[in-house]
Order: sequence, then structure tokens, then C-alpha cells
Amino acid sequence: MRPVATVTRERGARGRRAATTAALLAATVTAALATGCTGGGAPGDDGRGSAGESEQGASPSATGPSVLAVKLDNAAAARPHTGLDAADVVYAEQVEGGLSRLMAVYATRLPKSVGPVRSARESDLELLRQFDRPVLAFSGAQKKLLPLIDSAPLRAETPGSASEAYFRGSGKPAPHNLYLRPERLVPEAPGQASLTTGFRYGSAPAGGTATASQTVRYPAARFVFTWSDSRDGWLVGMDGAPATTADGKRMAAATVVVQYVKVRESGFRDFLGNNTPYTETVGSGKARVLRDGRAYDVNWEREDAADGTAFTTGDGSPVNFAKGQVWVVYAKAS
Repeated sequence: MRPVATVTRERGARGRRAATTAALLAATVTAALATGCTGGGAPGDDGRGSAGESEQGASPSATGPSVLAVKLDNAAAARPHTGLDAADVVYAEQVEGGLSRLMAVYATRLPKSVGPVRSARESDLELLRQFDRPVLAFSGAQKKLLPLIDSAPLRAETPGSASEAYFRGSGKPAPHNLYLRPERLVPEAPGQASLTTGFRYGSAPAGGTATASQTVRYPAARFVFTWSDSRDGWLVGMDGAPATTADGKRMAAATVVVQYVKVRESGFRDFLGNNTPYTETVGSGKARVLRDGRAYDVNWEREDAADGTAFTTGDGSPVNFAKGQVWVVYAKAS
């Protein structure tokens, strides 16, 4: 664990570096929303453009080791996932039609392949601001979103810009069969220091409630986390089925965070006219932290987009996570 003072100086530096880019990003967002956003795309995908449409110009170069964030399909046809168990953090968010999509963040180790890879969302840009020049791997985006991605402080890599890093698998139908070879984008794992999420790891806080399982429901998707003594973690279930890796191993998280946030309409729609929800990850609110078979009702705060998220008890004490993979599931605050 790095000293708090060191973390504060690093975040301050990130904030200053991001200030100019943030202003440009805000201006671009305003322009895009003013023009209105309607999707267009081929049936069978979600209307966010093909790999060719997502090809971008020169990607910004990372100034130091950066995390790799991969946007993952989470439709039933896309499962089981490949390489998801190697992620340090897995974020789950609601997308069009009440379905879910995942973002896997890699820092301490890189799997041989990850997927299936799918398209980016506007919310991803705010979420990823907490990292220093992250590499974002995704398969496409709505055309009007691409300028925002270009302006964001990240390195975007798609099949159009890094074709050698992607391949089509044979076990699933398109568009659920696009996979990434991480080492083609990030030669080696950037390390724990690149995980500037604000998460703290250590002994469990006092209190909590013994909990066997926790369910999070979206309009058309569902996550269930069930405590397993033998795995010393929370077994993951999605849409009524056990979540497994491609080699059949049941996925389990050391810590699960159900973070209650504002989910509002964005200025973007898919090709069917469904609005793309925008998940606000800057602000404050309530959360439930699951670890060691217990649940803790806590507070969360992320003051600025360049900051990580702090989780605290009612008296303001930091909440430690268990060592291992963390799942953060964004749920709509009531």
C-alpha cells in the first residue's frame, strides 16, 4: 500500500495533466449532444459501428505504465468469457435495453487472450479518467462518440488501429467472437502501481452482516454473488447461470462492490432507437461491500474524475477490500 501523501501527490499530478484534455472533452461532449445522436448499424450488432468505422488516427502515447481496459460483451451468446479471471477489476454497467456489459482492467497480469470484445460507451470515458493514460481496447463505437474517445486522455485501440492484436474465434457467431491478444498492445503487465482506483486492501472492517448471497438486477440482466468457503470468494452468476471461464472454471471474486449511482439518459441511441444509459461514477452515494462472507453498507465518494473512489464506514473510516479480484457492479440509486 502506498502512503496516502504519495497517492495524493500522484492524483494531483494526474489532475493537472488531465485539465486541458478535460476541457476539450467537455467542449466536444457539448457539441455532440447539441447535434443529437441517432445510431445506425447492421442487424446483429448494437449499432455502434464496425471495426473499420472505429479506425482512428495516431493514438496518444502513454507516459508510463498504463492499465489495459477491455470492453467485453456480456450477452448470453458471448459467454463463457476468456481471460476475465485474470483481471484485477471487473466493472459491470447497464446498457441499452436493460442489458449489461463488462469492462475488465488488467494491471498485475495479462492473459494470453481476452474476449469477446465489444463496443465502448460514453460512460467509459469518465470511469477511465481515474487511470493515467489507460489503454482502451474495444471493437467499435457510435460514430458521434468517436470524437469524444479521440479527445479523451487514453490510448484507444480497435481492430482498425491494431489489427494484429485481434482475432476471430471459431466457437461463437459474430459479433460475439472477437478476441484480443493483450501482449500485442501492452508488452508486459504495468504493475500494481497503475491501479489508481483508490481501493484499499487489508483486514476487514468491524461489523458487517453475515451474507450468503447478493443479487443485483437490471431491467433485462441479473448478477448473483454467492459466498463460497472452499473458494474463499464470491461465486459469480449472471442471468441465472453460473459464470465460468472458457476452460470451465467457476469465476469467483474476492471482493464485490454494489455501488449505487445515478443512471441517466445520454445523448446517444442504438440503431433500434434505445437510449444508451449514462452511469455517473463521479459524485457520492451508498454502496454495499461484500468480502469474507459478510456485507458492509458503506459510503462512496469520487470528488473528481481524475480521482479514484473512496469507500468509508459511517464514521469515515476507510473500508479495506480483500486481496484478489474486485467486481464493481453499478446499480441505479433509488
